[in-house]
Amino acid sequence: MAKLGLRRYLGVVEIAGSNPVAPILIKKEKMNHSEPKEIGIGLIGLGTVGSGVVKTLQARASSIARETGVKLVLRRVCVRSLNKKRAVKVPKNILTARPETVIDDPQVEILIELAGGIHPAKEWIEKAFALKKHVVTANKALLAEKGKSVYLAARVHRRRLGFEASVCGGIPILRAIREGLASDNVTHFLGIVNGTCNYILTEMSQKGLSFSKSLSEAQQKGYAEANPALDVDGVDSAHKLAVLSRLAFQAEVDFKKIYVEGIRRITAADIVYAKELGYVIKLLVIGKKKEKGLELRVHPTLLPLDHPLSSVRGVYNAVYVHGDHTGDLLFYGRGAGMMPTASAVMSDVIEIAQDMTKGLDAMRSSWGNEPSAMKILPIGDLVSKYYLRFQVKDKPGVLGSIAKILGDNKISILSVHQKDSLGSRSVPVVILTYEAKESDIRRALQKIDSSPDTQEKTQLIRVEALI
Repeated sequence: MAKLGLRRYLGVVEIAGSNPVAPILIKKEKMNHSEPKEIGIGLIGLGTVGSGVVKTLQARASSIARETGVKLVLRRVCVRSLNKKRAVKVPKNILTARPETVIDDPQVEILIELAGGIHPAKEWIEKAFALKKHVVTANKALLAEKGKSVYLAARVHRRRLGFEASVCGGIPILRAIREGLASDNVTHFLGIVNGTCNYILTEMSQKGLSFSKSLSEAQQKGYAEANPALDVDGVDSAHKLAVLSRLAFQAEVDFKKIYVEGIRRITAADIVYAKELGYVIKLLVIGKKKEKGLELRVHPTLLPLDHPLSSVRGVYNAVYVHGDHTGDLLFYGRGAGMMPTASAVMSDVIEIAQDMTKGLDAMRSSWGNEPSAMKILPIGDLVSKYYLRFQVKDKPGVLGSIAKILGDNKISILSVHQKDSLGSRSVPVVILTYEAKESDIRRALQKIDSSPDTQEKTQLIRVEALI
């Protein structure tokens, strides 16, 4: 059978310049739908996630066409080096080292940007919109820090922007908020959105390891980068918080005003003390809609052991959302990795491609309205319970002095736990407070930490009991 004749009998997704991938013979007279519409795809970035996207196209080619009615054709792929050995095979005639070649190609209708970073990714995406192409990206940093410009370009040029893969890998949390909770008022959400930090804290909790030892183990297993700062200092989580908040609260978020604190100061002792008190320590993203504005913060948090998020371990992610109609919802799964994230990318690509076959009206609802400017409340206004660990000289009167300073600053003590000094000249003292204002806590700790009886900076961890 001639090649062209064969294609009349195949419902396939193909990669341009190659033979059809995994063809499944289906006689046309038995098909009950029209020939799939061909949509050209351009890809910038063939790293871990980009390779997963190509693998998905290769493995799920024909079934995507059969199930969706769209035939996705990979037209161009931009890579840094044309000669590098790759995890997937891509025809040489569609490879390029120039992003412009992908963006300018008139046969590319959907651009997938997976190179990361803010510049020049921002310029690539906005140029693609101007050329009437739709865009799918996993670039959380860009959306968090320069999202206003990118979203505006999508609206101006009436193009789709898909970014499901930017938060929590394969967990469809953004689509759930945008579509599933469209009629709800989301009042708050809590999330574990960084697998690296969750793995480190899990290892510290289960094995009693130090932070540095757990980090080293995470790096050896490929769960942490050689330079882990974006993860362990909370920046990656803050990027995801900004993206989540924009959808959940329909708010234009100023990334620089999000409070961010990482996990470097968490010790094995803190984890043990927290467990004795009935808590687990997690790095959380927290978004709450208040009367005066939004609470948006990233920091280590004491969660009650029976909280739904407390059992999320290892590299897994979870987001706990409360809507006024649906009540409490928990989304859980792998938050990173080649195939989960590639799956999220492809879900956006397929949705956009299907809408393209339906015309302009199907696209219109996705452009979205310009979000409201909402105030992000300063961390000093936060009212919370607090875990405080002091390392002080082991002598009479020190605990009384601490209690007096806390009381003078309107901070009431819920419980006090003094630990054995184990022969040392200093002793750890753990205090749980009732709800207090953060600015009062900080003022009190500044005075306590300046005392000659205090041996190191006080450990402060906020307590979250919201379920």
